[in-house]
Amino acid sequence: MVMLLAAILGMRLLNLILLGIITWIAAFATIRYVMEKFLYRKIKLIYKLIYQTKATPQEEFFQSHILPRPTMEEVQRDVELWASQQRDELEVLRKNEKFRKEFLMNLSHELKTPIFAIQGYIHTLLDGAIEDPEVNRMFLKNAAKNVDRLCKLIDDVDEISRLESGEIRLNKEAFIIQDLIKDVFDLLSLKAAQKNIQFYLKKGCETPVTVYADKERIREVLINLIDNSIKYGKQDGHTFASVYNTDEQHVLVEISDDGIGIAEEHLTRVFERFYRTDKARSRDAGGTGLGLAIVKHIIEAHGQTIHVRSKPDIGSTFGFTLELFRE
Repeated sequence: MVMLLAAILGMRLLNLILLGIITWIAAFATIRYVMEKFLYRKIKLIYKLIYQTKATPQEEFFQSHILPRPTMEEVQRDVELWASQQRDELEVLRKNEKFRKEFLMNLSHELKTPIFAIQGYIHTLLDGAIEDPEVNRMFLKNAAKNVDRLCKLIDDVDEISRLESGEIRLNKEAFIIQDLIKDVFDLLSLKAAQKNIQFYLKKGCETPVTVYADKERIREVLINLIDNSIKYGKQDGHTFASVYNTDEQHVLVEISDDGIGIAEEHLTRVFERFYRTDKARSRDAGGTGLGLAIVKHIIEAHGQTIHVRSKPDIGSTFGFTLELFRE
């Protein structure tokens, strides 16, 4: 009887243990299933946030039933990569916003200067100065001068916008770069004569070099650079042009002067829009502050580079590369 009772109790204990094990396994499986579903939903939300795309029903089926689910390590790696990309993008946006604000502020300032001058001359004339023959013509000339400056500024802003957007197409052709330099020298000779500045093509650079580029755009580059050498050149100064074959594919063109030069801290920014090393002097010289920015865009549109070397009171050298023409 005792043996039978012990056997029954043993069977019940064994059943209880088996039941406990089965219950624990079932609970573990249930919890794991629920956790996996929960985590998978969260992971899906993370990936939706990362890729910002809505999956099609077919993609949802493949992701849910066929494709292997990403491990936590893979998710962590993807999230870290996404976060890094977001930081880089935000940094670019911050820089662009800063650049935009600076550009608008500079543009506003550049526009105000001629507009206020025109306004002042016109109001003075309306207040009675128009009856004074000694000042009315002078005031009208000054107002017209500022209107011309305002039109030039608007034209430059429009051109640089089109250059940046890629709207302007290059019409490349083969031409001798020395001939174009001489044409620009002749064009600006009267302006140079006012300061008795002499133009020279450096010795050893006389041999004709044929380049392949948009001739009229490169003419614009040379006019801007040579005109600057006159504006910021010294009385009785010199402007030199040099042409060098750097390799079998490129030509280096340099425009040098012995003028006032540029301080080292300004060299990295001279090609920025509206950047002036000496705002008062630059504005008095009649520039819009966009010339060098346009030059840079034209050269870069050719797939080439431009640089500057300068020292105060010694002079400046602007150099740019062009494609060498090969028949």
